[in-house]
Amino acid sequence: MTLARNIFLLLHVLGFIGILGALLSQIPKAEKRILGGVLHSALLSLISGLALVGIRTSLHASDAATWDAPDHTKVGIKLIFLVVILVLGYKNTKKPAVSTKIWATMIGLALLNLVIAMTL
Repeated sequence: MTLARNIFLLLHVLGFIGILGALLSQIPKAEKRILGGVLHSALLSLISGLALVGIRTSLHASDAATWDAPDHTKVGIKLIFLVVILVLGYKNTKKPAVSTKIWATMIGLALLNLVIAMTL
């Protein structure tokens, strides 16, 4: 079970890197776009994050001394941020250009997600 957790954790981190990388690749461009890679990476993060919560719950149930229960508040906040990123991405993917505010909001939410993951 620990191996599965480590694989899903790697996928979750790769998803985050994909979101941030695809958004930050638009910095030098005057007209920002939301690339499809943002959505694919966000979906990867969503699926792997849900799998991580399930695996962590299972590990806690089998060995509570070693594994803490997942922090559902932290998971809920991260889920909300990721859903907002997905909604903004789906609404603006087909547009030839998006406002800098939408683009910056998505970057901000991704970074806030990282801060929450590291601190709480």
